[in-house]
Amino acid sequence: MSKNLVIVESPHKTGPIGNYLGSDYKVVASVGHIRDLSTKGKYGFGVDINNNFKPDYVVIKGKKRVIDNIKKEVKDAKHVYLATDPDREGEAISWHLYDVLGLKDKDYDRVVFNEITKNAVKEAFNNTRKIDENLVDSQKTRLILDKIIGFRLSNIVQAKTSGASAGRVQSVALKLVVDREREINSFVSEEYWTISADFVKFNAELFNYNHKDIKITSEYEANEILNKLSNSFEIESVDKKEKSKKSKPVYTTSTMQQDASNKLNFNAKKTMSVAQKLYEGIDLRTETVGLITYMRTDSIRISDEFVKNAYGFIKGKYGEDYVGYVKQAKKSDNVQDAHEGIRPTDINRTPESIKTYLSPDEYKLYKLIYYRALASLMKDAKTENTTVILNNNNYQFKATGQVILFDGYLKVYSDYEDTKEDELPPLDTYNSKILISKEITKEQHFTNPPARYTEAKLIKEMEELGIGRPSTYAQTMTTIKDRGYVNVVDKKFVPTEVGIEVSDKLQEAFSNIINVEYTANMENDLDKIAEGKEIWYKVLDEFYKEFAPTVDNAFKTLEKKAAEETGESCPNCGSPLVIRKGRFGEFVACSNYPKCKYIKNEPKEIHVICKCPSCDGNIVEKKSKRGKTFYGCNNYPKCNVAYWDEPTGEFCPECGKMLTNKKGTIKCSECDYTK
Repeated sequence: MSKNLVIVESPHKTGPIGNYLGSDYKVVASVGHIRDLSTKGKYGFGVDINNNFKPDYVVIKGKKRVIDNIKKEVKDAKHVYLATDPDREGEAISWHLYDVLGLKDKDYDRVVFNEITKNAVKEAFNNTRKIDENLVDSQKTRLILDKIIGFRLSNIVQAKTSGASAGRVQSVALKLVVDREREINSFVSEEYWTISADFVKFNAELFNYNHKDIKITSEYEANEILNKLSNSFEIESVDKKEKSKKSKPVYTTSTMQQDASNKLNFNAKKTMSVAQKLYEGIDLRTETVGLITYMRTDSIRISDEFVKNAYGFIKGKYGEDYVGYVKQAKKSDNVQDAHEGIRPTDINRTPESIKTYLSPDEYKLYKLIYYRALASLMKDAKTENTTVILNNNNYQFKATGQVILFDGYLKVYSDYEDTKEDELPPLDTYNSKILISKEITKEQHFTNPPARYTEAKLIKEMEELGIGRPSTYAQTMTTIKDRGYVNVVDKKFVPTEVGIEVSDKLQEAFSNIINVEYTANMENDLDKIAEGKEIWYKVLDEFYKEFAPTVDNAFKTLEKKAAEETGESCPNCGSPLVIRKGRFGEFVACSNYPKCKYIKNEPKEIHVICKCPSCDGNIVEKKSKRGKTFYGCNNYPKCNVAYWDEPTGEFCPECGKMLTNKKGTIKCSECDYTK
């Protein structure tokens, strides 16, 4: 008996979705993307530039069997439902399935759900639609843009520098890191001094003279002031103000990555890998259920149903006084708002109640997401802030304190937010207006340069500048690290010599393209394509007319970095021997080529397993010192990518790392994914 066929991306989704839909449905997985641009045509772009950038798609290596199996299922299916992820990538995967499977409009429906729960999935199947061509065109444009820019800039980088690659977003991110390093190196520290008075129960700091700002730049100035002060201070004013302390809205991808970095010490890649598992489904005692909504989003919007349930939960557990309101944010130009913010799928499913079913990392991230969402719907905290001004010979000192009057959302969020109270004595009730200080001291300080970017701060900066989108942040962080363009020191990005060299060379020739404004404007154009306000191939044509001549000029004018000398001389002509790159790796040859064609150790042709995921090299079969077979990059030692199991050339749909083949089992080299 034929069934309805549902196609999702991840095999992990097939079980829970199949259970929700029942026996009339069969759920299968495409295991991520099934096609990519070919390497045919000009420069291997896989597009026909002269024919409105018409793409030439090829089946990704290893996906033919997946497609063939799905085709067999389609033949016997009553109806096909394309249920890939609710974003542009997911829309594009659905379109490729539609195209490869030869579906007609009457044969299929597109299904979109933001969470993998029974109600959400069933509701989605009651509200189907057709594929959104505008979203597909937007993703297609991004793919083509990234390939054209990545291929050509990488060609430049490999020809003119020691670097391996460049890209539309990664090169701007690298520029931010390099620019910050230059700010730090050029920073001139300035000396300054502070003076504070100790009153046993509190301290007050000098901030004004005659009610005007004062700056102390030397010890001599500090000593002069100290000589004018007595230990007797007059209470000039005591100002008490009640203030509201508001909770933050639910997470977006960026804010989740930032908080996971700062509070859990997760990098962006790990955060997204764990979030993917929480979204796709966790095995609880009686069911497999998605614990959070879709984790790639730039929206803070949440559903009315969730708000209603959360209000009931808050009222029942904490009391009506704690019920708050939905945090609304003004929609900025670079927010797509395609679906909800990141929240738990069920507010009654507390982290503590399901802790035994979660790994330690899953529990930490779920708890972070859960209490952020819960706090966002709770009342503001109320604080009483006290400011005391003390006068000493026309020098004004300030002391501040804060007392929490009503904890509000801090009832559940105090673990993640500094709520330190600093209570001052009730100085406004003192009979005497004079306070006697225990001690008045001076202290030397120096201004600090701007801080280097942590991963969290770089993601925040990229989001604020409109560079990249939620789906790109984690991969961008991974790329600039894996390419050797930055080192991570004390959680901070420090550009390497190669990173600085690559960034400078790109700025020398491509400052009109590799910059914040251009990249942000391109993101806006992609959004306009998704909204049907721009034609995709016209955007590409306008870009390419500027880009192509810039690349041609760069190849002609950029000075090539001199080859690295080995310290040896050529036995034939006496010229220095240098290290060169060849098709099969590095080799040592005469610098006087082509007049002298001496080669010391040209690498032999070997069987290439696949392209290296981290540089322009190839993964080849090698032997360890003990004779054990492994697979590594032929650009070693500059690139140290290696695997014990044979790489397949495919990438994990969950974390993006290489899939390997171990005795017939295809599994991820990094996470727990098994195909």
